[in-house]
Amino acid sequence: MLSYDVHSADLFERKGVAEIEKLGDSVRAVDRALEILQAFTATDCELTVGQLLKRVDLSRPTLYRLLYTLEQRGFVVSEGDPQKFRLGPAVGQLAHAWSSSQDLAALAAPLMQKLREETGETVALFVLEGGDRLCIAELPSTQPLSFKRGIGYREKISVGASGRAILANIGETAEDRLDYARTQGLDVSRPVEDLDMVKRRGYAISKDELIQGAVAIAAPFFNHSGRVAGSLGVFGPSARLPEQRIREIGEMLVREAAELSRTLGLRS
Repeated sequence: MLSYDVHSADLFERKGVAEIEKLGDSVRAVDRALEILQAFTATDCELTVGQLLKRVDLSRPTLYRLLYTLEQRGFVVSEGDPQKFRLGPAVGQLAHAWSSSQDLAALAAPLMQKLREETGETVALFVLEGGDRLCIAELPSTQPLSFKRGIGYREKISVGASGRAILANIGETAEDRLDYARTQGLDVSRPVEDLDMVKRRGYAISKDELIQGAVAIAAPFFNHSGRVAGSLGVFGPSARLPEQRIREIGEMLVREAAELSRTLGLRS
């Protein structure tokens, strides 16, 4: 009886070790597959096997085996000669499921609070809707003299800093931007700021444009696919916002808008 118990325990132990080893192999395979998917970025959306080998620590046979599995499940697709891989529709389905479950205003709330504490001014969050920007969140300044527009405020993206921050980053080129403006019926023939300069600098500025005595600074944020999704803006009276302070706030906005973009899934 004793020998039977010892033998049974030995069998269970060997079985347990085998299952743990098998599970470990499965976890490593999943980790490697995820590493492959994360090798793709908004700017490197198509990669050859050779390019992938430089980004992932895998042997060529292992890489091919995992790519085949990912392709079978729709996470990557391939075409061309030489063969190039890109993310497949299954990734888009997951991204859609994730983004649909997110409350953008809630995601942005901590960084908006941080900006209001650092600047003392009104902070607002806008999203792109066609040719408009729509305010979906706002933290008004606590100072007696302040400016605010309110949640639900809507304006064309061709005017105001929070609009131009978006417009300047639509598409890859100035021609893309013009094409979009035409389809939305926007007049961009005489912009207050040079949009290429806004894109290079990272933020837009307006003074006395929509409200006399008001200064607005805004930076764009982007979704997981790298497309501009809206802007993050700070508004205050010109008496409190000289040029140096405007530059400081512009840099803050660029930093926090980049953080929001990362939260939304953008990989640099």
